[in-house]
Amino acid sequence: MPHARPLLAGLALLALVGGAGAAGAASTTGPAGLPSVTSGPRPGPDALYAPAPRAPQLENTGPWKAAPILVSGATAYRDGEWLYQDFLYDDHGATGVPDSAAPFGPGDHLYSPSAGTFTYPRDEAYAHNAADLVELRVRPLAQATAFRVTLNTLKDPARSAFTIALGDRATAAWPHGAGVSSPADVFVTWHGSAAQVIDAATGRSLGAPALTVDRVRRQVTVTVPHSAFDPGTGKVRTTIGVGLWDTEAGSYLAPAPGAATATTPGGGTPAGVALVNVGPRTSEPLPVIAGATMADTAALGAATAPWWRERQQSLQLAQGDVAPFAAEVDFAKLRAGTRDDSGVPSTGPINRLFASRHASGQGLDPTKVCFDLAAGFSAGATCQGRQVGQLQNYSLYVPTTPVPARGYGLTLLLHSLSANYNQYSNSKNQSQLGERGAGSLVLTPGGRGPDGFYAGLAETDTFEAWADVARHYRVDPDWTAVSGYSMGGFGTFRLMARWPDLFARGFSVVGAPGSADDQLVSLRNTPLLSWNAAADELVTIRTTQQTVAAMTAAGIRFEQDVFPTADHLTLAANDEYGPGAAFLGSARVDRNPRHVTYVVDPSEDTAAGRAVADHAYWLSGLRVAKAGTTGTIDAVSQASGRRDGAVLPIADGGGVVTGGEAPMAYTSQTRAWGPETAGPRADRLVVTATGLQSATVDLARAGLTCQAHVQVTTDVPLRLQLAGCGRTVSAAPKR
Repeated sequence: MPHARPLLAGLALLALVGGAGAAGAASTTGPAGLPSVTSGPRPGPDALYAPAPRAPQLENTGPWKAAPILVSGATAYRDGEWLYQDFLYDDHGATGVPDSAAPFGPGDHLYSPSAGTFTYPRDEAYAHNAADLVELRVRPLAQATAFRVTLNTLKDPARSAFTIALGDRATAAWPHGAGVSSPADVFVTWHGSAAQVIDAATGRSLGAPALTVDRVRRQVTVTVPHSAFDPGTGKVRTTIGVGLWDTEAGSYLAPAPGAATATTPGGGTPAGVALVNVGPRTSEPLPVIAGATMADTAALGAATAPWWRERQQSLQLAQGDVAPFAAEVDFAKLRAGTRDDSGVPSTGPINRLFASRHASGQGLDPTKVCFDLAAGFSAGATCQGRQVGQLQNYSLYVPTTPVPARGYGLTLLLHSLSANYNQYSNSKNQSQLGERGAGSLVLTPGGRGPDGFYAGLAETDTFEAWADVARHYRVDPDWTAVSGYSMGGFGTFRLMARWPDLFARGFSVVGAPGSADDQLVSLRNTPLLSWNAAADELVTIRTTQQTVAAMTAAGIRFEQDVFPTADHLTLAANDEYGPGAAFLGSARVDRNPRHVTYVVDPSEDTAAGRAVADHAYWLSGLRVAKAGTTGTIDAVSQASGRRDGAVLPIADGGGVVTGGEAPMAYTSQTRAWGPETAGPRADRLVVTATGLQSATVDLARAGLTCQAHVQVTTDVPLRLQLAGCGRTVSAAPKR
């Protein structure tokens, strides 16, 4: 964030409180639900249009046929299989004695703490994720029952283990030192290259089932013969628990209370509960919106802690009782091949997972810090994020209204610093944006961690998640908007400035332009509503005033509302966003405005993440003349015979937001434009450029012909290519 130094000093207070190029040659049309244009580069980055990658963990081999659910906390019957989809990165174990040496500092998840306190051994073989359940499947065979377990991380199978409890004859202690109990007839346990079936009542071994361990897919298939356990056509109570394995002791590896070591996990309970991740969990609580101040929210977040959807898991593990986590698997349905997706939520807040094209390992890497609060460090476009694996997560709000004929709208709702993708999953911020108009899907990407500021792979993650939504839901690609709180507010400014032709409007809450402060003129065609707090400890009133001055200088349309008694988190606790939802409304993107202004800043690009912002609307191929600088282009088509309306003086006003915890008054500054006026209708393009050596204009989308008169003013030699016309205009600066 090279342009945000004044803000970094303010952000440091939080530590004290809480501790491959452009798409020019690509096809102009993408999958249904993604933006398309008649010619030229597609709106947004290449990452938005890349096809879904191969994802070994989501593949089927052998007897397995069913498509994955991809909705966390859901169950389904498909193609003769029963499936349970777990949550990602919810492997936090029981609530025990916290690990004071945990590799994730208080700033990492200050506002999205885990409920469980489990921490992995420091050995890199565990990758801070070796007991993270992704999926459980059950399939009846002719003489056996097959169980398949997919893990998020499987670097060394000898270090991981799981047990499946089948039946409900009586409550029994789980074997091998798991430290929990539940109803069961038999226990099926896997670790490394071994599997075993045990009678729950007697502890007698019922034999070693067939076993396949696929390290590429991170899938373990255990096939239990009917001689050991025959479900027939009945309903079988089924529970799974995943943990680590102690290869020397031949049992589960129990975490010690307190700090982990290289070989021993930490954060455990005095009772020695060893399981880390349990399922099926279909009723995990959603986050609680609470806390009037930053300190309050940090404390309450730690107390309620449902951000990773593992609060119930942590409490039950702490008691050593996993009985609440079970599903009645109906083998009659399985043998009949019944399709039943009733266990998959279809509206409201949903957690989804998808496969990214980018992975630099397995599990979590706590060294991949993108933003250091105390040091004021930002990785910017080099951000990789802590979630380094291929599978990533996001939250999606699906409206309760019927799908509109053109599809739902799509609104990005970007999460805050030190929060996660579930930040809004129980808030009116999410639901009010989602239920506006005919209904908009509301997407909160994971961002690959808590601190990406939507740059680097955190930006790429946003667009990969967007593409995944378009693959699974009917989306109206022209009804799109972006919003976010705090870091999400920064992201709102950033994404709008880099990709203005993707959005109709934006709504930033306690945010600021940050590194996009020199790109605000790019918002010529995308009006913005910005809410800020006068008593904000982070985005200070001075920063807000600087933002107003910058937006005013850029000549863009905006409304800046300031709440005089609010601090950084007051608006979150108040949880009322009706005026913001009304501002976003059902505005649609104008892909071919007659007047385009755009700033290209290569320092913000991530070529490896396929997020290179060198095009907007009908302008593309924008190249700066000097490395390390930015370039600006202003292009006006006179084909419409209309002229810009006057930029009106700032109007002062105010109002009151009602419907939240209490009425909240605000003062406002609004900059609008007057109505367009009539002008000469001409086959003419007027271009003003600074710092650019080359650019391409799609004359057809600008409403012009190949014979158009082109007038160029530039401060450096500029080569202007007229796409599809075989014509290039070379312009030199006037001396």
